[in-house]
Amino acid sequence: MKQSIFLTIVIFVTLVIALGIFMFVLGDTSNFKDGEGRQNPLNLLGTIYTGGIIVPILIMLTLMNLTLVFERTFSLRKANGKSSITSFLQNVQKSLLAGKVDDAIKACDAQRGSAANIIRTGLARYKEIVSDGKLDAEKKMAETKRAIEEATSLETPLLERNLIALSTIASIATMFGLLGTVIGMIRSFRALAAQGGAPDAIQLSIGISEALINTALGLLAAIIGIIAYNFFVTKVDNFTYMIDEASYNVVEILNTKTN
Repeated sequence: MKQSIFLTIVIFVTLVIALGIFMFVLGDTSNFKDGEGRQNPLNLLGTIYTGGIIVPILIMLTLMNLTLVFERTFSLRKANGKSSITSFLQNVQKSLLAGKVDDAIKACDAQRGSAANIIRTGLARYKEIVSDGKLDAEKKMAETKRAIEEATSLETPLLERNLIALSTIASIATMFGLLGTVIGMIRSFRALAAQGGAPDAIQLSIGISEALINTALGLLAAIIGIIAYNFFVTKVDNFTYMIDEASYNVVEILNTKTN
């Protein structure tokens, strides 16, 4: 639910910003030789404006990419916790090897982040059942593993959030770029067919420019999205692998102490 609200807000805000950039920055009359006509650009900004109505959509998709990249970067840093995750895991292992479960839990509380939350859940559950005489050592460890697995299943979606959106934007950007290219080529051929075979040079150049600009902007948005998606997928995979290794080590240490 929160993710849907976040994406809706991002879409709305980036669309408004994209329209503002298209109309008031790219479409400023100072960017064109003919002023209000906006058909003879003087610079790159005016040239991009001639790309047509698809341009603000592609700008919006690029802004969405950048927003999601920032959000994922911030979220993954938060998931790591307050200090180095490697140092944190070493401190937890030292505390557990010394039989100080409470100290390990305190370290998790101080660290925070996804790894700390998962390990803390397992340690808290272990502390609850360790003195239960009705359970043997094997059942105690099974219950601890179950608690860790449940915590992992809750944390993993948070790490992977918005990655599908990045992938989708990359695909959509390519399609919109292609659509803009087709529209530009249609305008070009219309100019060629006008006036009994004598092409309108301005309309012909606008059509070609529209086709190339939309292609370029679509590819730019797609490249950003694909690179960001692959980067964050790799980062999440490495992070979840580290969590799995840490959880396994914690369970092994607790199993040794229980037996």
